[in-house]
Amino acid sequence: MKAMILAAGKGERMRPLTLTTPKPLLTAGGQPLIGHHLVRLQQAGFREVVINHAWLGEQIVETLGQGQDYGLRLHYSAEDEPLETAGGIRQALPQLASADSPWFLVINGDIWCDLDLGQLTPPHDASARALVVLVDNPPHNPDGDFHLAADGHVHADGTPQLTFAGISLLHRDLLADLPTGHRPLAPLLRQAMAAGQVYGWHHRGHWADIGTPQRLAELDRLLNQQEPSQP
Repeated sequence: MKAMILAAGKGERMRPLTLTTPKPLLTAGGQPLIGHHLVRLQQAGFREVVINHAWLGEQIVETLGQGQDYGLRLHYSAEDEPLETAGGIRQALPQLASADSPWFLVINGDIWCDLDLGQLTPPHDASARALVVLVDNPPHNPDGDFHLAADGHVHADGTPQLTFAGISLLHRDLLADLPTGHRPLAPLLRQAMAAGQVYGWHHRGHWADIGTPQRLAELDRLLNQQEPSQP
């Protein structure tokens, strides 16, 4: 199975830090945010990773190269303008195709999570099109996003609601017929939820959405209290 890191956003909420540095290259715990993902992906057994980029994306390519420092093979999907989540995945879909699995992992470049990504496996249901990781609602998203039912299905409605962690396993058929262009992922997931095709994983460990300079500083303090991950 291959993986994709979404790294094409402009990081407008992180300004002025992102005026000269793409958000995935902002550092916490001694290394770039995207570096923490790459370390966890390698530890989980992934070997090929696709990274999409747009704003200051050449810096990402120059910094990470072909992935040799992380024991990975990196591929890039350049976007003239950010295509949003589903649009970026759809453009990269040919690079995510794999002979051994129709599934691939997608992770937002602007989060941090201590989840062992190797624990995620596709649902046994042949009709499933997504497995989404959900976390307890943080202060900045108190109402949550989706409901995880007792049978493992995820629904747009229902209580209690949990927050989408920005980590998912997706089946290529979820996006194969999607027209190219600027498209968000949430409406596509809700459509699949209505068809009973989305399952969930409730992660109860540490997770952070690095959406502001303050949250970046909080993560930096947390990681500096631990042994920082190194490639």
